[in-house]
Amino acid sequence: MNLIHTYSCKKMLYRKLNGKYLRDADRLIKKGDYAQASEKLWGAATEIVKAVGAKRGIDLGTHASLWEYVSKLDNENPDWNLRKDFAYAGNLHQNFYEDWLTKEYIRDGLIIVKGFVKKLETLL
Repeated sequence: MNLIHTYSCKKMLYRKLNGKYLRDADRLIKKGDYAQASEKLWGAATEIVKAVGAKRGIDLGTHASLWEYVSKLDNENPDWNLRKDFAYAGNLHQNFYEDWLTKEYIRDGLIIVKGFVKKLETLL
């Protein structure tokens, strides 16, 4: 299997997971399970970043690499506020473990992460 095919398969997997996590988050918010929804939103944000990386032949396997890559994408697209949106998603990730954010924060997170995803989808 060549590298282009490998990255194409990864991109498709990451996009599939991104969609699944967004649907899961929406369902969990409706159920009132905000901690689980928080983690799904973080997952959706990370999977779309990985998809963009895969499209460009870049593997992103650590938290540090994801944050660095989002900074790079933010520098390429400064009007998109990607660092800010990803930081919001990072707080959602922490909330999965701490469960301290309000339901309004999680609901706002759904809107923010969906917007983040929509921006990055234009790079695919």
